[in-house]
Amino acid sequence: MKIGLDIMGGDYAPKSTVLGAIEAYKQLKEDQKLVLIGDRTFIDPILKDNNFNPDLFQIIHTSEVIGMGEHPTKAIVQKPNSSISLGFDLLKKGEIDSFASAGNTGAMLVGAMFSVKTVPGVIRPAIASIVPKVKGGCGILLDVGANADCKPDILLQFGILGSIYAEHIYDIANAKVGLMNIGEEEEKGNLLTQASYTLMKETELLNFIGNIEGRDLFNDKADVIVCDGFTGNVVLKLAESFYVLTLKKGMKDEFFDRFNYEQYGGSPILGVNAPVIIGHGISSPEAIKNMVLLSRDMIETKIIDKFKIAFN
Repeated sequence: MKIGLDIMGGDYAPKSTVLGAIEAYKQLKEDQKLVLIGDRTFIDPILKDNNFNPDLFQIIHTSEVIGMGEHPTKAIVQKPNSSISLGFDLLKKGEIDSFASAGNTGAMLVGAMFSVKTVPGVIRPAIASIVPKVKGGCGILLDVGANADCKPDILLQFGILGSIYAEHIYDIANAKVGLMNIGEEEEKGNLLTQASYTLMKETELLNFIGNIEGRDLFNDKADVIVCDGFTGNVVLKLAESFYVLTLKKGMKDEFFDRFNYEQYGGSPILGVNAPVIIGHGISSPEAIKNMVLLSRDMIETKIIDKFKIAFN
């Protein structure tokens, strides 16, 4: 197993990413190799300062970096020696089994679509995120930003992708799939949710439980919450603010502690032909470590094969 990690991506890279890689290494088995993709002139001194043997990693040297504010498509094309571009090239060739980065989200999406491409049958891939539940455990929210505009058949596919991900990564069997809406009744919502409800109700490909409202996000009504990327991103950013607010107010609460993005590492792009994970721009070493471990889990469970079977 070879787990690819972009060392240059993120607000606190490369120090944060290298330190995260060191922590992840401690939890990987001997046959699970971490491949660091980035500028060696930055990587080697950090490893030396932490008394870590660089030979324990495979290091792919890069000379360019895609910045957070750069245009995704232009950057991928114009910077072939960037850590993100090289990472996807290695992924496409099968020289690494997964690729993760806390860098430019748009470049990660474009890179995934250009290199490994979508699973045959999948219309649009989705970015998934974790939602903590009040009674313990978690739910899956998707899409959270890849597709601001969606059609009903795309939302139906998000439900299928989310169900498979919930089952194989979080051991949630027969996941309950809910459609995010402004009311529980079937006729509620806009044209998109009304048409999506009909499609999801009639399929046997998922366990559809109907509409859910924003107040149901953290209860046990649904394990997988489906929405367009515009709605999902607004919900995600609001939820992320809860943890920051509790810290500012001096509150200590186990439930709100679980809103700390560091625990989950990153958000996978579901529906492409390899495990690709996008980390938070402000990723700490702990978040990077967990992003690597999620990459490992996606490889171990062969979840991409599960997607291919479902959409065959």
